Amino acid sequence: MRSHLKMPKMKMHIVLTGLVTGGLLLSGCSQVRGHQGYIVDPVLTNAIQPGIDNRQSVEASLGRPTFTGQFDENIWYYLSRETKQFAFNTPSPKEQMVMRVTFDSSGNVAAIDRTGLELVANVSPSGDSTPTLGRERSFFEELFGNIGAVGSGGAQGGSNDPTQP
Repeated sequence: MRSHLKMPKMKMHIVLTGLVTGGLLLSGCSQVRGHQGYIVDPVLTNAIQPGIDNRQSVEASLGRPTFTGQFDENIWYYLSRETKQFAFNTPSPKEQMVMRVTFDSSGNVAAIDRTGLELVANVSPSGDSTPTLGRERSFFEELFGNIGAVGSGGAQGGSNDPTQP
């Protein structure tokens, strides 16, 4: 009675291979979610108030900033980004929050700005080079283009006299 339920070994191998392959293909189509940066707690971020908080209270509430301003250390940034990705595609932003906290000269919070996905830009590079303004020069023009132009007395820029244009 059990003999009719037996499947030949070769057929069983094909069925198992098909199931494993199908499972791998379907798992490649699943969505991968990712997080980058600061983990936002809305209660804490909304509690920071200009004129009330200072550097110490902001750092105690939110922690160290994701990064500080490059030219002004009185600006702190807290960045949080949620991404989604299908299979091997490039991740795309799903949610984003950038909170900029500006301090005055005495270290008190002067302003708080928040932005989201509206400032995300898609940059798609073209080829292996970056297009620039200016003229195209060959290798030899680049190599020999300044011969005779630098240091000669009559050439442009050769005079050390500040009254000369």
